Amino acid sequence: MGELPITFFKFNINTQNRIYMKTTKSKIIAALLVISVGFTSCTGGGDKNNPEDRQLLGAGSTFVYPLYSKMFSEYGKLDSIQTNYQSIGSGGGIKQIMNKTVDFGASDAYLSDDQLSKAPATLVEFPTCVGAVVLSYNLPGNPTLKVTPDIIAGIYLRTITKWNDDKIRAENPDAQLPDEDITVVHRSDGSGTSFIWTDYLSKISSDWQSKVGKGTSVNWPDGELGGKGNEGVAGVIKQTPGAVGYIELAYAIENNMPFAQVKNSAGNYITPSLESASLCANGDIPADTRISITNSNVDQAYPIASFTWIILYKEQKYGDRSKDKVTNLLKELWWMVHDGQQYAKPLTYAPLPPKAVAADEAILKSVTFDGQPVLQNP
Repeated sequence: MGELPITFFKFNINTQNRIYMKTTKSKIIAALLVISVGFTSCTGGGDKNNPEDRQLLGAGSTFVYPLYSKMFSEYGKLDSIQTNYQSIGSGGGIKQIMNKTVDFGASDAYLSDDQLSKAPATLVEFPTCVGAVVLSYNLPGNPTLKVTPDIIAGIYLRTITKWNDDKIRAENPDAQLPDEDITVVHRSDGSGTSFIWTDYLSKISSDWQSKVGKGTSVNWPDGELGGKGNEGVAGVIKQTPGAVGYIELAYAIENNMPFAQVKNSAGNYITPSLESASLCANGDIPADTRISITNSNVDQAYPIASFTWIILYKEQKYGDRSKDKVTNLLKELWWMVHDGQQYAKPLTYAPLPPKAVAADEAILKSVTFDGQPVLQNP
């Protein structure tokens, strides 16, 4: 702010020390207006070009990190929005949005009733794509294995501990399976990928359901190794002969890691792919989008697939948030579930089906700032 004049009156000492006001009333008012504008500029009030309004912060899922990185980069080119996404796991993303330290959280598990009840205000969540979780392993020659739900549950319950177990050999008679211990790897952090995996196991194994259950974090059976993030689990598998673990399909492909075909509920062995995962998501979507699509009964569906969600507050006027910042956020999220879907397939994620997009639109249009919808004409 420039230096303001402090002298409004001019003294004439040659006329009997009388003081003459050389500044008219209108000039005084004008000067006062300059002062007022100057103070407003210094405090930043009403500045629609505030750079902070174009900087967004999100955190959560490692499962969808490759896709979000691409989406945020491409949208930034279109609208000069800088989105910093922290790949810290779904549990971390949920914690951050609960604490209101990010603009949005990201999770591969929809929020539970308990989590929603504990939130400081009403939260909404909507899916952005469909992804598959695969069983990957480190074996000599890395054959393409076939596994049943019973085999998967047995490995993770530690009732199947050798690679040449009779159950594995029965499904893979041509594979050279070593007489070697199975080293089981799981996520060590709170993880939506773990939720997908344990949600599936809970559906196909009553023993798993009763002994372990489902969640972003569970009490894993003894004797297993942990890795942080999809990248951490992938790293442990690659570095450990005889290891097996669950990772997102994109990470397996990116790292040239083998993954198993899984027998689905229809009795068909299904190779994980965009097409087989997306078949799980073609049904009706509830208005709040909280739906599990694992263990689908569709003939050719890959059974370990899920939506991944973005989470934010329905009322966006909180803290020191401006309406401009919130508008920028909602425009980006709207773009992600529409034009941004073009980036899903190249990165091995399945785009949203039409029914999911329609549900997303309704949720995004419900988000308000000071009680008024943000997306008036998206």
